Amino acid sequence: METVLTNGVSTLPDLPIDQSLYRTIDLLESLGSAKAALARLHGRSAVIPNQGILINTISLQEAKLSSEIENIFTTDDELYKAYSDNTTDQNGASKEVLRYREALWSGHHHIRSNEALNIDYFIKIVQEIKQSDLGIRPDFVPTVIKQGGTGPNAGKTIYTPPRGVNIIESKLLNLIEFLNDDEKYPIDPITKMAIGHFQFEAIHPFRDGNGRTGRILNINYLTLKNQIDYPILFLSRYIQNNKEDYYSALAGVSQRGSWSTWLLFMYRAVSSTANLTFDKINEITASKDSIFQHLQDYKTDFKKLELLVEYIFKQPFTKVNHLTNDRVYAEKTARDYLNELAEIGVLEKMEISGKHYYKNIELHRILSE
Repeated sequence: METVLTNGVSTLPDLPIDQSLYRTIDLLESLGSAKAALARLHGRSAVIPNQGILINTISLQEAKLSSEIENIFTTDDELYKAYSDNTTDQNGASKEVLRYREALWSGHHHIRSNEALNIDYFIKIVQEIKQSDLGIRPDFVPTVIKQGGTGPNAGKTIYTPPRGVNIIESKLLNLIEFLNDDEKYPIDPITKMAIGHFQFEAIHPFRDGNGRTGRILNINYLTLKNQIDYPILFLSRYIQNNKEDYYSALAGVSQRGSWSTWLLFMYRAVSSTANLTFDKINEITASKDSIFQHLQDYKTDFKKLELLVEYIFKQPFTKVNHLTNDRVYAEKTARDYLNELAEIGVLEKMEISGKHYYKNIELHRILSE
């Protein structure tokens, strides 16, 4: 499958691609490694007693890393503070990242409810990311993909996506059928995810937000096909760390039909980040258990100790009102307990803009490594 230009506009073939493009020995071996790593992560995450620990921490890092691919940068502390405050008056990069996280979860719930992808899914995602009423690119909007970087070809047009609302919708419907229908297209879900991600980026259906929407699609699709239970895969970390290879591999498919390079990249991304996420889960749960045991052994007057430890691991920054809003403790008790945890080095008390935050030192370290 290779896109060609006709009168300056791409002719993007419909899916599926020919089996010979993804059923080579090298690709099948790499796919096997990715499947094994993802299955191990799936099995580990499924037995975590409190899924909120993973849902609130790992998906937040995925949102941060995916946003960095679009050159939207924020520090961990700025992001954790913004998430901890849980208000709508955030601004700047942290607000963009939190929008991505909300879109990731909105997409997860949407496809779980519908048990399938549809055009509304894509529109819902991009509208949440951009906080606008974006829809399919109008016919009159010329869109081209240009060479990035600072080299001699920087700014040169390297790809022109399909143009025209009817054409774009037709391409999206073909992509949706390909991803949804496993009887008609009996292809491994990880392979389908990789092919589908390229196709979505090649369709480029929106004026803006296509990159982030496509990366959310990756993780949502893996949950739809029960490869993982929750969108907790650090997939964007691999893409961000190998950004030039990512864009080069995408361009290789559109310009030369080089599916092998693209699929190998995505298989390695899944394998690497599944192993990384697996290790993070183990580190987080081990740290949580160690702190609980320490407090149980040496500090016996905390009421609801197990619940207290759960709360300080739900997100890197805890505030008094996190405990009072959920009626875990009265305000004075919540403040006293958090201060005590800071005194013995479990938490770090921070004052930012006149507000107090309690940073879980170990959780912060694990997520930032």
